[in-house]
Amino acid sequence: MSLKTNIKILLVEDAAVMRKMEIKVLKQLGIEQIVQAEDGNDAIEKLTNEEGFNLIISDWNMPNMNGFELLKWVKESEKFKSLPFLMATGRGEKKEIASAVEAGANSFISKPFNADELKTKIEEAIGEKKKDKVATIRPRARINEFGKVIIKLAHIQITDHLVLGVLKHLINTGEYKPKHFELETECMSSWNPVGASLEQGTVEGACVLAPIAMDLYNYNVPIKLVLFAHKNGSMFVRNKKGGDFFTEKENFFKHKSFYIPHTLSVHNMLAHLFFSKIGLKPGVSGQEGVDISFEVAPPIKMTEFLADNSDAAGYLVAEPLGTKAIAGGIADMQFASSELWNNHPCCVITLQQDLIDNHTEAVFELTDLLVKAGKYINDRPETAAKIGVDFLDPDKTLGLKVPLLKNVLTEPLGIKTHDLYPVLEDLEKMQHYMHDTMNVGNIIDVKQFVDLRFAQVACKGQNYGSQSSKLFDSASEIENLLERKGLSKKEISSKSSLNLEGKYLTFILNKQTFGIDILKIKEIIRMVGVTAVPNASASVLGMIDLRGKLIPIIDPKMNFNMPKSEYTDKNIIIVLEAELDGRFVNLGIVVDAVSKVTNIAASEIVDPPSHVKTDKTNYMLAFAKMDDGLAILVNIDKLVVNNKFVLNAPRS
Repeated sequence: MSLKTNIKILLVEDAAVMRKMEIKVLKQLGIEQIVQAEDGNDAIEKLTNEEGFNLIISDWNMPNMNGFELLKWVKESEKFKSLPFLMATGRGEKKEIASAVEAGANSFISKPFNADELKTKIEEAIGEKKKDKVATIRPRARINEFGKVIIKLAHIQITDHLVLGVLKHLINTGEYKPKHFELETECMSSWNPVGASLEQGTVEGACVLAPIAMDLYNYNVPIKLVLFAHKNGSMFVRNKKGGDFFTEKENFFKHKSFYIPHTLSVHNMLAHLFFSKIGLKPGVSGQEGVDISFEVAPPIKMTEFLADNSDAAGYLVAEPLGTKAIAGGIADMQFASSELWNNHPCCVITLQQDLIDNHTEAVFELTDLLVKAGKYINDRPETAAKIGVDFLDPDKTLGLKVPLLKNVLTEPLGIKTHDLYPVLEDLEKMQHYMHDTMNVGNIIDVKQFVDLRFAQVACKGQNYGSQSSKLFDSASEIENLLERKGLSKKEISSKSSLNLEGKYLTFILNKQTFGIDILKIKEIIRMVGVTAVPNASASVLGMIDLRGKLIPIIDPKMNFNMPKSEYTDKNIIIVLEAELDGRFVNLGIVVDAVSKVTNIAASEIVDPPSHVKTDKTNYMLAFAKMDDGLAILVNIDKLVVNNKFVLNAPRS
């Protein structure tokens, strides 16, 4: 059944950047009638003064009147009590879901979410789809034709889950030959479907944030933790647009928002600890006295959110997203997560109890091979980075580069995969800080939750758990992190170059050489007739019909401040795919000639001198040293934004 798109939605969200993202997701679903409200009071005013609402989608944490108070008001109102209510919030704990449902919410979705997840929850809220129930009889593991159990493991697109990707690669290439199991992996869009798949029993296990797994276990989901997926591996970065950090220090973060990937995460814990120790009161919007507000955001959108929002102080998330923000000139490094808590847990490997009970030999073999895969990453980071790019970014949507990922894997303060033994004391430390200090989650019996049998065998003779962790939580230790000046210009330039290394198509304009990332190119065609578009900007030549699809054609010379020239049938059109407002668009650029596809190494990439960087040259990524001189590497996404006509280009 397709979603009815002619519904009218009241969207209640206090954070403007999150509201913008949610509107974009709703429009992706074809829903155009969206009325915005900034908090519960504003929502009541909109409900009172307008007619025809079919659904309320509300955040929970807001100032003045929060989403839970709004929910109770709606359900107690004679006029609106039957109006469907979808709670869409960063409060992803099971107890919060239960509270919202008990108060009358028709459905509940945790941030971050994508269009497909939101569509399902809208259908649940308005009664077009029945809510999924936890099966009383859980699916049993499948057996293949050779008598091996099929172990399907869920993950998301982060480096934290690389141990699973390396294991899959080594099995596929025949280096590892499991006797008792066949491995399947499923990449999911966010933590929501990962948690749901564990709860529903549709996967045999998952790489998942430790506090999410602990929360599921607390609510009787029959899973056990068997290994850590890694230790360390995250970075805290601060927004360059947030002001002059060095003259403000503590005040730099005050009265701003801060992005985390999930409420139930070590990132939430470490950010809370840092801000508390420097004299701030961290929390969520609407809580009394809070002066730094946590917002749950999709990790891959965090850099974009920082770039668009000077009121966002920064974020703490798994690498390489912090490094990419630094390389892109968006953020400065504050600290690596290991500098606040060295050898800390983050993501863990959890398995269904049924699999453990009925296929114990397969679980022993799986954990043994995962531990070996972790050591493989540690010993062969460059090969692991190549595997990781294909595993984590198969569709090339994240823009991962092998050199950048290798840099992340070899960073002394970064992710560690050679010791996956689950340290119970660290899980206790995490859950007690979050529960006792932050009022997040519940206290579970960690000894019952963690099944150490498998790690004790897999890690035997390797001094498992020997690398003790230390939480640097004294005022003086955290003051040192606050005083951090960040990376040097040389270090930033090095990371930027690593992020740009790769294959480029070089082309000629006015006898100058330019380069475009080969992954951006759809095809190359000869010059064809272009239909002019009235009132388009000077850089827009018009449109062409390419096999039934309208493609905008621009003249990059106008953006590059070059003299305009007449185009002939000797010119070339490069058809590109660029990202714009979270979607991909196709466009063509006209060039004088195409040269070649060439590999450009990080050592050949040079940042533009600061005195040549202006708003008019923001299309310039860097210079590349070529045999016959310098080539300018072009930021195609910026070139799109600089052409207003293309902003309304047809969707690809």
